[in-house]
Amino acid sequence: MLYILPLLILAAAALYFFVFRSPDARTDTHPDTWHPILIKHVAFYANLNSRAQRRFRSRMLLFLEETYVEAVGFELEELDTVLVAASAVIPVFKFKEWHYENLSGVVLYPDNFNEDMDFDENHPDRMIGGLVGNGRYENQMILSRSSLHLGFDNTSDKNNTGIHEFVHLIDKVDGETDGVPERLMEKSFVLPWINLMHQEMEAIDKNKSDIRKYGGTNQAEFFAVAAEYFFSRPKLMKRKHPELYKMLMMCFDPRQKKSA
Repeated sequence: MLYILPLLILAAAALYFFVFRSPDARTDTHPDTWHPILIKHVAFYANLNSRAQRRFRSRMLLFLEETYVEAVGFELEELDTVLVAASAVIPVFKFKEWHYENLSGVVLYPDNFNEDMDFDENHPDRMIGGLVGNGRYENQMILSRSSLHLGFDNTSDKNNTGIHEFVHLIDKVDGETDGVPERLMEKSFVLPWINLMHQEMEAIDKNKSDIRKYGGTNQAEFFAVAAEYFFSRPKLMKRKHPELYKMLMMCFDPRQKKSA
């Protein structure tokens, strides 16, 4: 019995560590090449301290364990996979845990595509950079590789296709892609958020806003476009759109809900 008790304690500790530990406490088993790629291409990551960067990479690893990433028409490279995973992690990084339960895989096309999923250069209507699938594409995301890369390489604008599409998935969790992320927002803020959205959309339509024009299409697109701006140029949004910035902070950072 003297030998059995320590073994039982060790087994219980091992069970707790592997089964009940937080995703952020996962062993850092990602490739060593991720860090320099992220530093070079992902400003959000580069601005984190070293501890938060380790947590970011762990979140990427978890996402890639749960979601496949594949390419159509070209050979997938590590940078492609890293940028997809970073796009997934950025909007939910402040949450203790998040699983994209409405996503099974991400499919990358070499360039923009049309509604028929055609990315042939002979089709001038190839205007789509990304979409969240429905019907036979349910639980899939389709992204243009060129648009995905541009979103991270061009740090002077407010656009990021990868983040945009993952925000649509977050919006869709409550059953509707309607620009009202009920899983992220306290009920008391829903009506003020809708009113603020429509004020901002009206300003876009009147060319009185620096928010991308596509954000005026409907509520769902406004939320995704505003989130691109929020994560790509947070300081600029805070200065130019303080109320919108505050609302998005409450959506994407649970700590803000406690202090509101």
